[in-house]
Amino acid sequence: MTPISRARPTFRVHGRSFLVLVLRPEPPVDEWLAELDAQAARSPTFLDSKPVVVDLGGVTADDADLLGFVRALQARGLRILSVEGADPSWAGAAEWGQAIPGGRSTGPVELPGAAAAPAAETEATGLVVDHPVRSGQSVVYPKGDVTVLGSVASGAEVFAGGSVHVYGTLRGRAVAGFTGNPKARVFCRRLEAELVAIDGVYRTADDMDAALRGRAVQAWLDGDSIVMTALD
Repeated sequence: MTPISRARPTFRVHGRSFLVLVLRPEPPVDEWLAELDAQAARSPTFLDSKPVVVDLGGVTADDADLLGFVRALQARGLRILSVEGADPSWAGAAEWGQAIPGGRSTGPVELPGAAAAPAAETEATGLVVDHPVRSGQSVVYPKGDVTVLGSVASGAEVFAGGSVHVYGTLRGRAVAGFTGNPKARVFCRRLEAELVAIDGVYRTADDMDAALRGRAVQAWLDGDSIVMTALD
């Protein structure tokens, strides 16, 4: 009797990219932790369960006990993926000193309640920015949608807990659903974006269909990939 030949299942490896917040403490560390607590009180959901990388390049062993400081952050509910920039001689550096390779900085993020670009919050859970967002500016709104009545310049960022609506040219970065909302979308009148992200999945300019550049576009999440289509 001839044995039945069975095809082996195909072995696949899938990649997925996530946005990670980087915290860089400064001395005196006790005051920095107090500011972190104050920020958490102003915006309880901003750091809630977010993956975090701690950059200790701005402090020394004289400023903080490494293990004690990391445990203090964990006690505040932060999910620490990596600690980098720690002096190898610090106690605990062998445990926490492994940096995540790669990664590209997106620049500083203006925290909710800080001096970000002036905007008006609507009664519904949405934020309306009634002017263009200039290069170097960040708009962060974890409660819901962000609507920009203008363009988002190259080097600018818009973070929304809900969807991002840009009634102009999107040249910078639009990050929708960053608090954990896979149903969020990104809409823009003219796509020239550096990056579009939804719920931690992102596409850079190199990954976007060239036929969509310069057109009105919407983007949404389908499984582990972002789908982008023209609106016109």
